[in-house]
Amino acid sequence: MDSFSYDPFAKADEIGGSQRSRSRDSLFLMAQLQFVGDAKIREVRVRNLSEGGLMVDCTSVKEPGTAVSLDLRGIGTVSGKVAWCTEGRIGIALDRPIDPRKARKPVVQPR
Repeated sequence: MDSFSYDPFAKADEIGGSQRSRSRDSLFLMAQLQFVGDAKIREVRVRNLSEGGLMVDCTSVKEPGTAVSLDLRGIGTVSGKVAWCTEGRIGIALDRPIDPRKARKPVVQPR
């Protein structure tokens, strides 16, 4: 495990409640992720998604606070910052709330 393994969303706070105030959807959705300042675009799997953030599978380890841009199906390009990072997963806090239901809508191919 690396030095960025703290997941603030995974633990309850001191008084027994969860730190997360919004519900999240568990899903497997592909997205394109780019760290600001890095030309490489990575194909990542979104594991869960909420109005304010998401968790992705990603082998890159980044410092919390690193700015990111993601292209999410049904939503478009969104920006955020790395909230936490552990080997293989990154939690991202979005800069603006999104409607996570839009990512679940089926993609319709024109005939």
